[in-house]
Amino acid sequence: MLELNSITKIYNPGTVTEMCLFQDFNLQINDGQFLSIVGSNGSGKTSLLNIICGSIPIENGDVIINGKNIARLKDYQRYSRIGRVYQNPAMGTCPHLTILENMSLADNKGRRFNLSSGINKNRKSYYQEQLATLGLGIENKMDIKVGLLSGGQRQALALIMTTLTPIEFLILDEHTAALDPNTAEIIMKLTDQVVKSKKLTAMMVTHNLRYAANYGNRLIMMNRGQIVLDRAENEKAQTSVDDLLTMFNAISIECGN
Repeated sequence: MLELNSITKIYNPGTVTEMCLFQDFNLQINDGQFLSIVGSNGSGKTSLLNIICGSIPIENGDVIINGKNIARLKDYQRYSRIGRVYQNPAMGTCPHLTILENMSLADNKGRRFNLSSGINKNRKSYYQEQLATLGLGIENKMDIKVGLLSGGQRQALALIMTTLTPIEFLILDEHTAALDPNTAEIIMKLTDQVVKSKKLTAMMVTHNLRYAANYGNRLIMMNRGQIVLDRAENEKAQTSVDDLLTMFNAISIECGN
């Protein structure tokens, strides 16, 4: 379970541009939930992910994963429990290393470095099995440098790498936004497949309302650092894209857009 308790986040404190985004913000995500988050620019979606991952500091509050408060841990310390797939496919992989080398790096996450080889060739068949589940054929290109792959292939590889070692929480940071429509559809289906097969608790920020409506078992809409819609299970399943659009339009009118 992930809990955000009494989170306060102020940008540029003490300056003329000071802005309080979150004030005593609370959110609880139960184990096994696949949460989609939507909202306009500036609503707090990305800031929420960055607070969970430790990319930005907070003024007050607790970030608790399965009973342990990680609010004071550095970002790299949190990644032993959290996996993150970024919007840019290049951020989750090393372009000048081969697929095998990238998979080996991901497999060694959290282990101590020493003078032994970083590649365990005995694990190659296991890596290929994991990649074969994607159905993209990259399991047969283990010695190809990742920089030669397409954006969709790299994002699919990043998804597998992120979940290669046991994690407690998967962060999907607009991970289809930089892809063409057809590739984005493939990555979303693969994402759903990975989350379900590995029984992950996941959190996805997306601007695609159809993805938010069609994937996952819980959906929240944010506006100005607050949750203005929260639907789960059956109620979420009955939420259509038109419902979300209607609410977006109402918020836009309220904000004078």
